[in-house]
Amino acid sequence: MLIALPLLVIPVVLYNIVVLSGALGGVTSDGSFLAAEAALREPIFSIPMASGASWGVGAGDLILFLSLLLLFFELLKSTSSQKIAIVNHALSMILFVVCLVEFLLLQGFATSVFFLILTMVLLDVLAGFIVTIVASRKDFDFGGR
Repeated sequence: MLIALPLLVIPVVLYNIVVLSGALGGVTSDGSFLAAEAALREPIFSIPMASGASWGVGAGDLILFLSLLLLFFELLKSTSSQKIAIVNHALSMILFVVCLVEFLLLQGFATSVFFLILTMVLLDVLAGFIVTIVASRKDFDFGGR
């Protein structure tokens, strides 16, 4: 049953932890979440490049990288025709609604990083439904012959 859980819930939870915890300066003294975006952009480490420049990697970058990797695996899971895939699609839709509500209504979630995570969750939902429809259409065509 754990396979039905959308993998993109992991970066959403990580983002929630970063924004809602005070560990990275998530909440300022007046109660706003403006420090959340700064915490996401603050470089955790930097990598020297061959050009002589230094590439600073922040928490937001790492969360987006993880999201892209997990989106790849979610797209692979969406090609499955098992019954558990329907549960996965439903849970992905619920995750999308939760992310959309957070993006629209909560201050710390109106960032580009979270918008890109929201877009990845939407792509997961759309891919799951489209693959399921195409697969069922093929099954229906073969069944009628």
